[in-house]
Order: sequence, then structure tokens, then C-alpha cells
Amino acid sequence: MIQNLLDRALAQARPAVELGEPASYIPELGKVDKRQLGVCLYTLEGGRYSAGDTRVRFSIQSISKVISLAAALERRGFDTVFQQVGMEPSGDAFNSLVRLETSESHPSNPMINSGAIAVDSYLAPVISFEEMLAFTRALCLDREISLDERVYRSEMSNISRNRAIAYLLENKGVIQSDVEQTLDFYVKMCSLSVTAESLAGLGLVLASGGVDPNTGARLLKAETARVVKTIMLTCGMYNDSGQFAVRVGIPSKSGVGGGILSVVDRRMGIGIFGPALNQKGNSVAGEKLLEYLSAQLDLHIFAEQK
Repeated sequence: MIQNLLDRALAQARPAVELGEPASYIPELGKVDKRQLGVCLYTLEGGRYSAGDTRVRFSIQSISKVISLAAALERRGFDTVFQQVGMEPSGDAFNSLVRLETSESHPSNPMINSGAIAVDSYLAPVISFEEMLAFTRALCLDREISLDERVYRSEMSNISRNRAIAYLLENKGVIQSDVEQTLDFYVKMCSLSVTAESLAGLGLVLASGGVDPNTGARLLKAETARVVKTIMLTCGMYNDSGQFAVRVGIPSKSGVGGGILSVVDRRMGIGIFGPALNQKGNSVAGEKLLEYLSAQLDLHIFAEQK
């Protein structure tokens, strides 16, 4: 049943690919074939279902913010993380400086660039990138995740806006560690190469409250998983998060590499790859896929229990 449903969802969403384009402001991402589309669904009962381009490696980009937030909560604690980073949707573009320059003294949430850079400033002095890579592989149930050097170099060559954000954060006292070290850490995390299967694995671990369902090993504290999922629901889809929550109702995090990570608590993890993006920076066909699956499987967080 689920496999047939995924096949139908893919076919229903595929025409939307023509409505978007890959992210071109990072040149390496602009080279990706926008017609690629895939969806992978892992259930806590052990079901593994996929349709389309689910094993194609792509750049994780902003979905890495979920992993960095989890690591910071584990290493530095809730109070430290949210002392200088808020928990509210911003309503602005993910790379906006507007609120930082005006009334806001700190980033609105950890899912926008300013908030993620602040979170990474807590991590960079206490954990190496190699340790974060191992942590990411464990959370995503994917030992093959690696740094995409071409994406990393491309992004570092087009980092002016994020550098401006980082130094503004330093000026406001939000970042108190080395700014360039933080930026390098942030870009490396965004440049990890994953698949839709990797994201489904991460979603599954979060759906199980931070436990690897294959081994029973606890990878995250239950409290960490709860906080991360809540922030994903309210802030995970950039400045489209409110509409997405109403229409789809699944805690999710998108990235401009075309990925979407989704968590159906205590039920499943979903990973999507569709590099054609809408104006908000979300996978346009990926959103259609999730809306279809949410309706057909009653996945909305407030769906009527049957």
C-alpha cells in the first residue's frame, strides 16, 4: 500500500518541478539537474519504501541546522543555546539581516542563517568537524556521508552575506568565539553530501525520540529530540513555515540543496530530494509530495484520530 502511494505521490508532484529552479547563488548548486525527484519513507516498524531519485547524493545545506542544533543542545545545554538565539518564526528570508540591523538584538531562531551561525559558534570551539561528521553519519544512519569539496569551495567563494551576518552577530555580542572558524564550520556542515535515504534515517531517529531503532542505542536525549522537532514545526520551512504547518502539518526542515527532512512522531521519517526550488527556497515538488502524503496517510500533527 505505502509503496503504491509513494509512486502515486511522485507522479502527482512531478509536474511541479517545472515551477522551480535550483539555487544559483551558490554556483555549484545551480549545476544540479532540476528534474530529479525522490521520496523515501522509513517506519518505526521497519518498513523501508522509496520512489524516484532517493540514492542521488546532494548538498544537505540548511538541513544541517537540525544536526547542529541537536549537537549544541547535547554539548552546551538548552540555556546556553537559547540565551542568544530565539525560538520564534522570523517571517523573513532565511538569509535576511533586517531584524538584526533594527530592533532584534539576536537571531529569531536556529533554523535561519543568523541563528545557525550563532549555534555553530557555540560548537566550533568544543567539537571538531570530524566529530560532527561522525555524529551526522550516526544520526542519518548513513556511513557514506562526506564533505562535498566542490560545494564547500563554491560556497566559501560566495560567502559575503553570511560573513556580514556573522560579523554583525559578533558586534552584538552574540558570537564570542572566532568568527572565521565559525563560518568555516558552518559552511562545511552545509556542504555535507546526503541522500533522501539519509534524511529519512535522520527523521526516523527523531521520530523515535533520539533512539536508533535498528540497534536501540540512544543517540540523542529525549529532550533534545523534542526541542528539535518543535523548532522544525514552527521554523523549519523558512518564511513559509506557517502556511506549511497548516497545509501539511509535519515537522520538517528544508535546504536549498533540494532536500526536505520530515518527522512523523512515533511513526516514521521521510526524506525528499527535489532541487527545483520555489521563491522561498523550498523544494516545490517536495512540498507537493508531502502535502499529498499528509492527506492520504493522515500525517498532519492535528489530524483527526480514526
